Amino acid sequence: MEDRDGATHRVIEGLKELYKTRLLPVEKLYSYHHFFSNQMTDAEFDAKPQVLMIGQYSTGKTSFIKYLIGRDFPGQRIGPEPTTDRFVCVMNGSDERVVPGNALSVSPDLPYHGLQQFGVSFLNKLEGAQLPSPVLRNISIVDTPGILSGEKQRVARGYNFVQVCGWFAERADLILLLFDAHKLDISDEFRTVIDSLKGQDDKIRCVLNKADQVDRQKLMRVYGALMWAMGKVTKTPEVLRVYAGSFWDQPLQHTDNAKLFELEEKELMADLKNLPRNSAVRKINELVKRARKCKVHAYIMAYLRSQMPSMTGKQKKQEQLIKDLPNVFRAVMKKYSLAAGDFPELEKFREKLGELNFSKFPKLNDKMIAKIDEMLNSDIPHLMDSLPTELKINDDGLAVLSGKMNALTTEMPSVPTPKTHTEEESRTPPKPPGGEQQENNPFAEEEEEEEDNNPFGRETEEDAVPWELQDEKDLRWDSLFLESGAESVDSKLDAGKARKALMATGVPTKSLRAIWDLSDIDKDGKLDAEEFTIAMHLCEMVQEGGAIPEQLEEAKLPISKRK
Repeated sequence: MEDRDGATHRVIEGLKELYKTRLLPVEKLYSYHHFFSNQMTDAEFDAKPQVLMIGQYSTGKTSFIKYLIGRDFPGQRIGPEPTTDRFVCVMNGSDERVVPGNALSVSPDLPYHGLQQFGVSFLNKLEGAQLPSPVLRNISIVDTPGILSGEKQRVARGYNFVQVCGWFAERADLILLLFDAHKLDISDEFRTVIDSLKGQDDKIRCVLNKADQVDRQKLMRVYGALMWAMGKVTKTPEVLRVYAGSFWDQPLQHTDNAKLFELEEKELMADLKNLPRNSAVRKINELVKRARKCKVHAYIMAYLRSQMPSMTGKQKKQEQLIKDLPNVFRAVMKKYSLAAGDFPELEKFREKLGELNFSKFPKLNDKMIAKIDEMLNSDIPHLMDSLPTELKINDDGLAVLSGKMNALTTEMPSVPTPKTHTEEESRTPPKPPGGEQQENNPFAEEEEEEEDNNPFGRETEEDAVPWELQDEKDLRWDSLFLESGAESVDSKLDAGKARKALMATGVPTKSLRAIWDLSDIDKDGKLDAEEFTIAMHLCEMVQEGGAIPEQLEEAKLPISKRK
C-alpha cells in the first residue's frame, strides 16, 4: 500500500478484521449507529491522516492550506469576506480536478461514504479538490466554511453544520482551530462547534494566524485573551496548544517577533510531519475508544430492557427511565464497574432514546461482550506489538514540510520520545535509584544493557501536600484497575495484566517504558491502584502531546509513598 510498509498494512488489515468480527455485531445488535456514528468502512481504515481546519470567516484557513502545499488548489477562493461556502477535501491526485460532493460520497476508495446521512443539501456544499502534491501523498486536508455569527446564516445553510464538523472531527488525525489576531470573539455557532469536539481534545491545536499584524506588546495581550476565551469555552483546566504566526506567503508586517514565529512554525510543521508515522497508532486508539463506548452502550441498553415491565405500563415506565437517566447511568456504572468517562453525553442520549421502544431492546449478550474484552485486552496489544518502529513515508512530502521548518531534517525518527530525554537516553529505559538494575519493567528492551540512571527519586521527608490524583483515582482509574484483572483496589496488577492495560492506550512502547519506571515506585514489577493511577495519568499526558517528566512532582506522589 502507498506510504506503508508490509507490517503496518497487516496491522490495518487486523483492525478491519477485529472491527467486523468483534465490534460490528455488537453495534448492530444494540443500535449503536442510531446514537453515534455510522458503521466504519474499509476506506476509513485505509485513509491517509486527515487535518481538519475550522475557524470563523477570514481567519486564513484556505491561505494556510495553500501555504502548506505550496500552490493553489482547484476551486480555492480567498478573500476578506466569507468566501469558502463549502467543505473542500483537498487530496492527492494524478491531475487537477474538482470532484462534486455526491460523487465523492459514493467513491469506494475514499472515506466519505458516511456523509450521505446529511442529505443532498449538504452534499451540494461538499467537493473534493484533487491535485498532484508531495505533501498530499501523506495527508489529506479538509477546509470548512467560515463560521458565521448570525442565526439567519446558520439556519440558511440547509444542513446541520455542527454535526458535519463533528463527523469530520471523529475521523481527523489533527484538528486546527484558526483565529485571527484581530478577531478573537467566538460566535455562538463556533462555540457550539467547539463543544461538539469534546472527546477529541488530544487532536486539537489552536493557530493564532496573522499574528505579524500586531507588535510584540499587543501580541502578548492577544495571546492571553485567546487563552482566556478558550478556557471559558472548553471549561477545562488543561491549556490547548497554541501556535502563533503568519501562515501565508507574504512578508511579515512586524518583524520584531520573527524568531518566535519561526520557532512556532517549526513546531507546527513537526506536528503535521508526525501524522503519517502515527497514523496506525491513531487508528488503533480510535478503535479502542469506539469499543469502550460500544461496550458501555450495550450495558445501558440491556439495563433499560431489564427494567421494563412484562405486561402493562410499558410507556409510563419508559418515560420514567428517560427522566431518571442520570440514576440509570450511575446504576450501570456501579453494576459493571465502568469508567464514568466512557458514558455518552446525557442530553443527546436522552433525545435519541425517546425515538425507540425499550421493550424491543435485546438482552445482554455476555459472549459478545467477552469478545470485545478479548479484543481490548489481547488482540489490540498484540497488534501494537507488531507495529513497525519506522514507517516508509513519502520523502518528497517530508522535504516540503521540512523546508518550511528550515532546521528540521527530512529523516523520520523511529518513535516519538519525551522532550526531557536526550537521544541517547531514549534508546535505553531509565534506571531505578540506588544503582539497581531495572529488571521488573515489562517494557524493557531485553537486548540492551541497562544503566543506573533512573531520574525518579523518592522524597526523604513526608509532606502534608494532598495527593493531586486522588479524585482521578476514585472516579476513573479504580474501575479500570479492577477491569484489568485486579482482585480488589487493595491488590496489585502483575506485569502482564498492567502491560495490556497500558498498551491499550496507544502510547508508544518507548514512552510506556519511561512511564513504567515513574509509576512502579516500589520497583516490584507490579502496580497497585495508586501506581496504576499515576501510569494512566502519564499516558493521558502523552496522548495530549505532553512530555514525560524526569521525575514526578511531589503533589503527584501518593502520600503513602513519599518516604
